[in-house]
Amino acid sequence: MKKISVIGAGNVGASTVQRLAESKFGDIVMLDVVPGLPQGKALDLMQAAPLIGYDVNIKGTNNYADIEGSDIVIITAGIARKPGMTRDDLLSINAKITKEVCGNIRQYAPKSIVVTVTNPLDIITYAVYKYTEFGKKRVFGMSGLLDSTRFASFVAQEVGCSVKDINAMVLGGHGDSMVPLPQYTTVSGVPISEFLPQETIDRLVTRTINAGAEIVSLLKEGSAFYAPSAAIVAMVDAIVNDSGRVLPASVYLEGEYGFSDLCLGVPAKLGKNGIEKVIEINLTQEQMAALSSSEKAVRSGIEKLDMGIHEKAFLV
Repeated sequence: MKKISVIGAGNVGASTVQRLAESKFGDIVMLDVVPGLPQGKALDLMQAAPLIGYDVNIKGTNNYADIEGSDIVIITAGIARKPGMTRDDLLSINAKITKEVCGNIRQYAPKSIVVTVTNPLDIITYAVYKYTEFGKKRVFGMSGLLDSTRFASFVAQEVGCSVKDINAMVLGGHGDSMVPLPQYTTVSGVPISEFLPQETIDRLVTRTINAGAEIVSLLKEGSAFYAPSAAIVAMVDAIVNDSGRVLPASVYLEGEYGFSDLCLGVPAKLGKNGIEKVIEINLTQEQMAALSSSEKAVRSGIEKLDMGIHEKAFLV
């Protein structure tokens, strides 16, 4: 049995804890800075256990010492962008939160694999990579998998087939610059171009890029959490069961796809040690240009990070 800690007890964090419990991977710690919030949600989830049948312990806490010895730590802590707030504002606030979180992970869970969910995701994943110094295998972000499952959902609805038959692939940054790949998106192994005209595929690509914003506009307050939590748990499953699944993830690149010193969404093989291998696939000239644009957008965000990222004082 593993010990898994989820930092942040908002909608994404709490729904992730629920899915983790129902998957029976191990005991779970849900941590948040708001007094009573993680404790109350953990108590509610524990009271559902006799009905659902998960025999794991869920502990809600405000104390980082409770994550001690965690095998996997999932970072969902941070704020969502609010009306009038720029992406730079969001980055500034969430980077400061992430810095504190990572100092505590280093202290209490130094051998853990860290999965980042906080937005702006690729930039925050890079920050976690730098703050923890855990290495590229043990730090990666949930991004491409969420974007890919959104693409798969749209394709299944359009084709009128089971979602189980769809395999989709989306690369790049988790935002407006993401790069859906129709030629690597199939229905039972058959390219979607055999089922859908190009104009429909183009429409689904655009909808995938705007999928998160579409949900935000419908909810009015808040953002998606059901699909993000499902993507997180799929990654945890690959780690816990050492399955070697190839999933899109935001990983630290060292020359792959021609990029270095940033985190970007690419296919990766996941196993018990985290990122086992980055998979490089063939891209068209147009797609490579789009991925390069995505890389530039992410790098621009990284350059706006407080360069205190390299200081070690926060670990004291």
